Amino acid sequence: MPLRFDAHVSTAETDYGTVLLDQRAGTYWELNPTATLVVRTLLDGGEAADAAAALVREFDIEREQALRDVEALVGGLRDAGLAS
Repeated sequence: MPLRFDAHVSTAETDYGTVLLDQRAGTYWELNPTATLVVRTLLDGGEAADAAAALVREFDIEREQALRDVEALVGGLRDAGLAS
């Protein structure tokens, strides 16, 4: 499940997470630090299981919950037309 943002999406990391700008629609999205960890892992070529493992290490949550969270985030980004 590697992730790639579409060409019309610009990103900027901040002290509070990551901001995504959809240049085509003129809208922006703010990802919190948790979502930023997931996105960074996937952009670096990691799979959903790798991103879930990073969440488990960082936040001491159950692996199954972490995997559902990763899938929900990626699904939301794809449904919004921001990523493929």
